[in-house]
Amino acid sequence: MRTICFYFQVHQPLRIKPYRFFDIGADHYYWDDYSNKSIIRKVAQKCYLPMNALLLELINHYNGNFKVSFSISGVCLDQFEAFAPDVLESFKKLVATGHVELLNETDSHALCSLKSKTEFQRMVNNHRAKIKKHFNGYEPKVFRNTELIYSDKIGGMVAEMGFEGMLTEGAKHILGWKSPNFLYENSIDPNLKILLKNFQLSDDIAFRFSNKTWSDYPLTTEKFVDWINALPREQEVINLFMDYETFGEHQWAETGIFEFMRALPSAVFTHTNYSFSTPSEVVKHAKSISKIHVPIPISWADEERDLTAWLGNDLQNEAFAKLYEMEDRVAKIDDEEIQRDWNYLQTSDHFYYMCTKFFSDGAVHSYFSHYDTPYDAFINYMNVLSDFILRVKIKEETKTASIQ
Repeated sequence: MRTICFYFQVHQPLRIKPYRFFDIGADHYYWDDYSNKSIIRKVAQKCYLPMNALLLELINHYNGNFKVSFSISGVCLDQFEAFAPDVLESFKKLVATGHVELLNETDSHALCSLKSKTEFQRMVNNHRAKIKKHFNGYEPKVFRNTELIYSDKIGGMVAEMGFEGMLTEGAKHILGWKSPNFLYENSIDPNLKILLKNFQLSDDIAFRFSNKTWSDYPLTTEKFVDWINALPREQEVINLFMDYETFGEHQWAETGIFEFMRALPSAVFTHTNYSFSTPSEVVKHAKSISKIHVPIPISWADEERDLTAWLGNDLQNEAFAKLYEMEDRVAKIDDEEIQRDWNYLQTSDHFYYMCTKFFSDGAVHSYFSHYDTPYDAFINYMNVLSDFILRVKIKEETKTASIQ
């Protein structure tokens, strides 16, 4: 087989409102509802609704031979339900075609796989239940961890939960001379197949499409098809993984990104011997060529493709450690609001905003952050976390008093 596997990440965090030191103990609601609703509606109009309509058109036009996959974070599904039910309905229509695959991930787009197997399993099961609820009993077979974070150990945990495949980054320092354009398998449990992102071709669309200083600008379907035709014939699968917000939000409609995607299936079907497949179809039909060894976690982010975008400085590590100190205590508290805030405080974006990198990586971090500086992000988060810890303590004391 020679096939293209499109995977899109759909995620919007719940952004925290400005929360001062003097709010601790007085204000227990942390979320900026106005900003969150405004952003969801803006991205819905620029990306989700027009792109979903385009994909539905392409799937129908090519009788299901064009197909894609999505991972929609639970925190994003919650916001669709609250602020953009029309977007949720448009995703349901896509899935109902039978040619769109949904992937499982952590419910709140969390980094818990790096800290707690118990919390990781809880988050995955919560997301699985949410997908089943919204999409007519749908049960994902393939897993995509937050930020494409993967290691041998994490893959082993994913295999234990019954998944057939998992997505991650085709990082150079892991692959060496090998190509990402094959199917691999987890080194602990070979039953878990690993799909690796071709970051060169993915980023040509996701990041470089509108960059007029790029030597290959403008990117046309003819040029893209020439590149994939030039790949060695034995390389079976091209995994194109990217944020869904690439279309219309990061790359505005004026750049021609929608026209590019509208024309791409025809160019592929007419001028190549490639098909389109979902991740589970790749797992089923492609043969894994070897185990992939990833002893230290990798991700999609920055030049290093490691964890430093989220856990690369003292601010991030202090916040991360302080948060997960609460895991066992929170698990014992039967309170809906405590559990809700615990979930949303784990979202990886909160730690991403605290990144202090410079140069091109720093510019990307600044683009995605609504804070003036990483230090503002840290202070705001830690103020909220201090109040959250206080609420947990009060609940514990109340519970103890009631028992006595």
